[in-house]
Amino acid sequence: MSIDFLVTSLIVVVSPGTGVLYTLAAGLSRGSRASVVAAFGCTLGIIPHMAAAIMGLAALLHTSALAFQTVKYLGVAYLLYMAWNALRERGALKVERDTGNRSDLQVIVSAILVNILNPKLSIFFFAFLPQFVSARETHALSRMFELSVVFMLLTFVVFVGYGLFAASIRNHVISRPRVLTWMRRTFAGAFVALAAKLALADR
Repeated sequence: MSIDFLVTSLIVVVSPGTGVLYTLAAGLSRGSRASVVAAFGCTLGIIPHMAAAIMGLAALLHTSALAFQTVKYLGVAYLLYMAWNALRERGALKVERDTGNRSDLQVIVSAILVNILNPKLSIFFFAFLPQFVSARETHALSRMFELSVVFMLLTFVVFVGYGLFAASIRNHVISRPRVLTWMRRTFAGAFVALAAKLALADR
């Protein structure tokens, strides 16, 4: 495992995106357990993209305008749906003072969808993973699989860190109605911004 791969992967994982935003929102709205569950769900959402990259299916998204646009606009629609739910305080990001009454499955499904419905991830891994596999590698697929597992572990650990930090300041947020209102608006605005960014994305 090269240092270059670990450093590059860490930079990619730490950079704010839909997964980080969702995990932060889960931690603030539903507590530490939900943040860990969200981190796990976001990590699971990476698997299809990595599998597509390893098997070469990402090339289809890169070459087929229809396939790319279809997945892209499904992703845009879902991010806008998340923004609407954040404003309306519904769904997986509903703020709950009693963190014992929550659906882990709801959080996981939302987290998985946040990452699955982003076609740029498949293309990213299609371009990213091969850079760290030597042309002389006799078991290239196995090597790419190993790198994928390491990337997923890094993702989970970093996202848990983000989520637990958000959960640690949760009580300071939910005890202040005005701050809570601005928190919902901020997350809704961030989801809309990410939706716009995805809508403008090219292959």
